[in-house]
Amino acid sequence: MQLSDILNGAVSTVGRYWKQLLGMAAAVYGGAAVVVAAALAVVYASLSGRIHTITHAPKGSDAGWDQAGPVVLGFSGVLLAAALLTTLCTALVSAGCATVLQEAVLGRPTTFRAVWRRAWSRVVPVIGAVLLSGLLVLVPLLLIAGASVAVVVAAVGAHSPAVAIVVGVLGGLALAPPAVWLWVLFSLAPAAVVFERQGPIGALRRSARLVRGSWWRICGVSLLGLAIGSTAGSFVQLPFTMVGMFNGSMLGLTSGTDPDPSRLVAGLTGCLALTLLGQTLSQIVSVTFPQLVTGLLYIDRRMRREDLGPALVEAAAETAETAETAETAQAAEAAETAGQQPPDVTSPR
Repeated sequence: MQLSDILNGAVSTVGRYWKQLLGMAAAVYGGAAVVVAAALAVVYASLSGRIHTITHAPKGSDAGWDQAGPVVLGFSGVLLAAALLTTLCTALVSAGCATVLQEAVLGRPTTFRAVWRRAWSRVVPVIGAVLLSGLLVLVPLLLIAGASVAVVVAAVGAHSPAVAIVVGVLGGLALAPPAVWLWVLFSLAPAAVVFERQGPIGALRRSARLVRGSWWRICGVSLLGLAIGSTAGSFVQLPFTMVGMFNGSMLGLTSGTDPDPSRLVAGLTGCLALTLLGQTLSQIVSVTFPQLVTGLLYIDRRMRREDLGPALVEAAAETAETAETAETAQAAEAAETAGQQPPDVTSPR
């Protein structure tokens, strides 16, 4: 498949299976948003007294850790839980996209229930593959960052700020290549988990084997898919962000004056709700499309390396023949019920 085939395939898959894809992503991310909103409401209700004390503190007085600490820890815990929940949701959507592609490449219909069941059965290996690849990416980054920090500290101790700045910049630039290389190397692992029912370690090995010899092409196409998905997600989120900013300006949150605490809380709550809704819709778009592109890259690599094309054509022909037979049987049954002559199955359609 060429680049246009991969992009057109991703778009056509969304167009044909949009109920399954977007419905699953909406259910997953929408449920996560409801859980996060409920957690925020519980934390706010339990800490409302401290928040009221902080917001109504006299001017010039600073809130101590006894008052601000529980508030900071409470909302930080919600953010951490939201990050973990987002990881689970992304893994489930990745498995769902690969499941839909399994049927799409053969032209077979599928249902939301079937996609959900198969995706949920593979979500644990997908999470394992994502976490393992993330750890493998993180190890060299920590080594490079640690070495750079040590050199910078030594240079600062030796009163050589210029050396510290140069080493810091070079160390930061050195972090990108190994991270991108490992990310591309293991990018096909989620698809391998679903298509071949591989375990996390086997999926990483399979991805590295398929990527070998085509790293630059997979990197370019993957980045393009991410750019398209991110751009579309940004356009989806933009109206909600603008409405949230307008809401804040109407409540006097951006006027430069000290707003009333009750209006401040109301404004922040409204902005947070709109931001959460916009982020959820944006996440649905920005995650689904790149995952479809990655899945098609996986199929393309198997076509090139393992001659998967003829097997897909044969399977698709069997699917079409089965569908045609079922359609003819239904037409014959309907005609027999109506007392008409059944259609001739040997004549060209």
